[in-house]
Amino acid sequence: MTDRTAEPHGTEGAYVESGAEFTRDTHYIPTRITADGRDGYPVEPGRYRLVAARACPWANRAIIVRRLLGLEDVLSMGLCGPTHDKRSWTFDLDPGGLDPVLKIPRLQDAYFARFPDYSRGITVPAIVDAPTGQVVTNDYPRITLDLSSEWTRYHRDGAPDLYPGPLRDEIDEVADLVFRDVNNGVYRCGFAGSQDAYESAYDRLFARLDWLEERLSDRRYLVGDTITEADVRLFTTLARFDAVYHGHFKCNRNKLDEMPVLWSYARDLFQTPGFGDTIDFTQIKQHYYIVHTDINPTQIVPKGPDLSGWLTPHGREGLGGKPFGDGTPPPPPKPGEAVPAGHGA
Repeated sequence: MTDRTAEPHGTEGAYVESGAEFTRDTHYIPTRITADGRDGYPVEPGRYRLVAARACPWANRAIIVRRLLGLEDVLSMGLCGPTHDKRSWTFDLDPGGLDPVLKIPRLQDAYFARFPDYSRGITVPAIVDAPTGQVVTNDYPRITLDLSSEWTRYHRDGAPDLYPGPLRDEIDEVADLVFRDVNNGVYRCGFAGSQDAYESAYDRLFARLDWLEERLSDRRYLVGDTITEADVRLFTTLARFDAVYHGHFKCNRNKLDEMPVLWSYARDLFQTPGFGDTIDFTQIKQHYYIVHTDINPTQIVPKGPDLSGWLTPHGREGLGGKPFGDGTPPPPPKPGEAVPAGHGA
């Protein structure tokens, strides 16, 4: 949660509550953008702006899905910098520190434009109604599902079906387990306020990773024979595991590259267009190691790890399945949306 009265350039924030386990606030703005506009926000090309940050795993999901589905020309994207203060994510990467479409310096301005007394966290991803400058939603699990199911009219030719009807129950079940124990599990380790809370989260995390190691030993993807929403949700945590979570969050039973099945699975996805080409390891490390000052008070950003392994052969083609089914990979990132040179693997 942000503090609107914090110092404007300070990154100090309290993420760890002494003696307590970490509990994530999952109350997001429930408004949806739908084909029928039932919440007052119909799907319209050019109307909305996705605000994300490459550093954030939850926002990274939306960046991936938008690209896989080919929505770049109908849903513009603004990118916040990798660090933020207690007040808000900021557009410090843009000239003058202003988002070029919304003309605001801080994402909080879009939140307060709609909810002047908004008291919860100013989070990414968020979708903003560009004509009014008001946030529509920050419900990140729903955002990606709606991009798949409500924006279908504007999907590119050959776009994958990331949330196929017959598999939705299984996708939801797997994604819930992954969220509780892995996506959020690494945070429960890193932000634990007691030894007991940390060890409990640690045990749950690695028990689930072992379960995933076994599940993926004879199947290429988590659910079905193609990439789905479930793979997107797991990937953004795996991509950050060795660079951040292993050391910074003390998730150190072993590194990702020491779990052979998950490591090959992660490399398979990383080398799939739309996944690895969204990963900015430089911004990822800057975000965690600079912002979380109660965990890393020196704000020193580690130089490693070696990233060359991400591009080595994964050997998972023999398990069958095709990432895009009968579809096709997305084209290269649009100018201005590519990860900066030297920031990837």
